[in-house]
Amino acid sequence: MKTLRDVPVGATVKVIRLHGEGATKRRIMDMGVTKGVDIFVRKVAPLGDPVQVTVRGYELSVRKADAQMIEVD
Repeated sequence: MKTLRDVPVGATVKVIRLHGEGATKRRIMDMGVTKGVDIFVRKVAPLGDPVQVTVRGYELSVRKADAQMIEVD
């Protein structure tokens, strides 16, 4: 299983599914990260947290723990 955390800078991936449940999953979906959407990985902080991505035309910073819940292809 490949997650958003494994994607190199400069790559574009498609969301396959979201793992996790409850409020955390709902928060990720509220940020626009849903099944089928494309995500472009813009940059990663020096220690790997957070990951800055472009989703639906806007910039979003995602923590490593949240990025690990986003399965991509």
